[in-house]
Amino acid sequence: MSTRVIGGVTVPNTPLITSALQFARDNLEEALYNHVVRTWLFGFIIADKVPALQGRDREVHSVAAILHDLGFSHTSELITKDKRFEIDGANDAREFLKKEASDTFDKYRVQLVWDAIALHTTTSIAWHKEPEVVATSYGITTDFVGVEGAPMGLLTQEEYDAVVREVPRLGMKDVFKEAECGLCRDKPQTTYDNETAEWGEKYVEGYVRKRRLDVIEAGLERLG
Repeated sequence: MSTRVIGGVTVPNTPLITSALQFARDNLEEALYNHVVRTWLFGFIIADKVPALQGRDREVHSVAAILHDLGFSHTSELITKDKRFEIDGANDAREFLKKEASDTFDKYRVQLVWDAIALHTTTSIAWHKEPEVVATSYGITTDFVGVEGAPMGLLTQEEYDAVVREVPRLGMKDVFKEAECGLCRDKPQTTYDNETAEWGEKYVEGYVRKRRLDVIEAGLERLG
């Protein structure tokens, strides 16, 4: 498999990955595009140091990382009114693969991409899944917590700095906050059972989280 080096990190260089990068660039704000690229690079740095992850499908890992935030897209055709953003992103990636890689991505590889994206905010599950899902989640986590919180401490300051020099953060903090709060304003019913609700509770005026506990307790009260 052909490779290229970005920010000091050697990653695969296939026509599908190039298409995924362009698709992400076309459908995400620049700061979010840079975020997905950094998560790809951080995931490769860390996963390549973990023996159990070194044999992963590197193209699957790459595509999942690059497309994982399509649920934040500014392209209305990619966004639903009734699904949480992780599911929108996973479904969008699956449709992308049907169009771009129907001859090389079988159902199993497509499902790995879908799972990696759908579970990317749920590390308590993702980190116990297939290597491609784990590696994708490791990279995403690292872009939010930096060197200090990188999984297993497997990222050096020098590695982090080289990636960020090549792919700058561009005000990621504010852009990501607005993306999460936008979900709470625009389709709050998709946020109640996930971490997006915490953004709504803290920053969105008038947002009221409907808790699963209330639903469960009401059912138990009714049913005995």
